[in-house]
Amino acid sequence: MRVTIADYNVGNLHSVKKAFEKNGASVDVTTDMKDLLDADCIVFPGVGAFDITMEKLLPYREEIRDRLLSGVPALGICIGVQILFGSSEEGVSEGVGLFRGRITGLKARRVPHMGWNSVMTSDPLMDGIGDRTFYFAHSYMCSAEEADRVIGTTEYECGEFPSFFRTANTYGTQFHPEKSSESGLSLIRNFIRFAEDKT
Repeated sequence: MRVTIADYNVGNLHSVKKAFEKNGASVDVTTDMKDLLDADCIVFPGVGAFDITMEKLLPYREEIRDRLLSGVPALGICIGVQILFGSSEEGVSEGVGLFRGRITGLKARRVPHMGWNSVMTSDPLMDGIGDRTFYFAHSYMCSAEEADRVIGTTEYECGEFPSFFRTANTYGTQFHPEKSSESGLSLIRNFIRFAEDKT
């Protein structure tokens, strides 16, 4: 499986690349977002701010959205899923708009939310993963307008927020599978198999 990781000047590329390679994928890292228009499988990684992350994607925003809607498999991680929504309280830029909704501030006493929490989901991408505890590092959350796009939730400080998403063949995780030990590697392994089946 050949995976293209978008390098839009945010952190954590090395960990994501290493996690995919460890699971047998061939990985290309590109700084030219035009390359995403021909990619077999796309990964939107990240730790970063909404507007900065979108800056390099904006010229290809509609084409990227159309590709994802057509069924190209993709995975958005943390800011990488947030940019797939329409807009964000964190900035003024448009998002890709694949998911309908807006990124809003996390409603909690302790922000950012950093640490290990469980993801409650029955999605097949979690098949074979007994421990569904993953690592989070975020101050914002994805407020989806379409409830059926939310496939997993997480409890934090006695509240619940959406943490796992899907539309077409695009998955999004508010958590960081590449930083989540064996559970995260297993999820990436399952995603690679999923992507292979869709290409």
